[in-house]
Amino acid sequence: MALIKSISGIRGTIGGKPGDGLSPIDVVTFAAAYGAWLKSTNPTSNQIVLGRDARISGSMVSSLVANTLIGLGWNVLDIGLSTTPTVELAVPWTKSAGGIIITASHNPAQWNALKLLNAEGEFISDEDGKALLRLAENLDFNFVEVTELGKITEDASFLQQHIDHVLGLRWVDKAAIQSKNFKVLVDAVNSTGGIVVPQLLNALGVQQVDVIFGEPNGHFGHNPEPLPENLTAMIAEMKTGKYNLGIVVDPDVDRLCFISEDGTPFGEEYTLVAIADYILAKEKGNTVSNLSSTRALADVTNQHGGTYFAAAVGEVNVVTKMKAENAIIGGEGNGGVIFPESHYGRDALVGIGLFLTHLAYKNKTVSALRAEYPAYIMSKNKIELSADLNVDLILATVAEQFKAERVNTIDGVKIDFADRWVHLRKSNTEPIIRIYSEAPSEAEASGLAQQIMQVIKAIASK
Repeated sequence: MALIKSISGIRGTIGGKPGDGLSPIDVVTFAAAYGAWLKSTNPTSNQIVLGRDARISGSMVSSLVANTLIGLGWNVLDIGLSTTPTVELAVPWTKSAGGIIITASHNPAQWNALKLLNAEGEFISDEDGKALLRLAENLDFNFVEVTELGKITEDASFLQQHIDHVLGLRWVDKAAIQSKNFKVLVDAVNSTGGIVVPQLLNALGVQQVDVIFGEPNGHFGHNPEPLPENLTAMIAEMKTGKYNLGIVVDPDVDRLCFISEDGTPFGEEYTLVAIADYILAKEKGNTVSNLSSTRALADVTNQHGGTYFAAAVGEVNVVTKMKAENAIIGGEGNGGVIFPESHYGRDALVGIGLFLTHLAYKNKTVSALRAEYPAYIMSKNKIELSADLNVDLILATVAEQFKAERVNTIDGVKIDFADRWVHLRKSNTEPIIRIYSEAPSEAEASGLAQQIMQVIKAIASK
């Protein structure tokens, strides 16, 4: 069993003893801590929005959360089967005090989690998360008397409202999309995307939409992380030549990746790159991604006369940096697109609308569009160290050794070379350094990682 409590929420495998897995007791404790923390912020609303993906445990966890919150005196707006970005939008739309999404994102079916939002519909900050964890640890919350209990209201209209919102964005052109008669195949991994993605595509004027793994029953048809090795069924179907585009989302529909018409993965790192290229062609501005995302975004940003900024890994860090630098587009290399004109959260539905418009305007195949962008290959490795070693000191020593290059230490150590980079991040739970590298070829990316691993081993041996 596994249970992970962090500033961003609680995540774990269903079952086990309290504290070992995501048991009902752990769900109630954490939901109560969130409700108590939210009260301490002196909200102007007494309502919390609640939504979930289609995981098998979703209904149980959602019910526990909802009834815990009404036990604290909160009213709960339960929007049912939903997406993470839909809940993020629903919070400010309804002027609610906060929101909770029941989803473990790309984790396998035995996992579930509570993602926590503030009144802006954005993930809570590091400081707020730490305060919430203290409340949970000390059981520092009080339930209300019977006459003060909250109530639950159900409203299943928000997926449609989200679709309408996407169609209303100024850089989404339904007429252009409709004119191309796109044939699209969707892999919705048997979660909420099976409901909302086909509806969005039809609303955008896509005439032929076929779906695999489209039943929102939580029995994931494959590992739900949208990586090429997990998308064999989609890739095989795309190779038949029947479709112009393959669209893949994760269970809570905040990550987005594409498959080209010939079955070639577009690359989840390049989802943001392509959409940023489109937005930056419309208006000059800045971009942000995290340190472990592809350099192609910086290249495209520079081509359009904008400035690229790097943020520490984590959506909340990317959002903070985007606000600070007034970025008009940003996100993460895992297929997460954040478009501030819509809202400050990763949103696959917004990404679909923008990408299809871009594709329609380009009047090219998906593979031809991908060929327009700089070609980089990423390698992901890790090195295990002895538990008695000072990992922070090792990272500092690496940074010193490569000080002649561009070195960024806001999140581990990132070293930028002329045409490649390497990013070192330590694990918070074990003596491991994760090594992300990117170069023009797989061999060069892997070689760079091996070079840095040898440097680390040499430092550790001393």
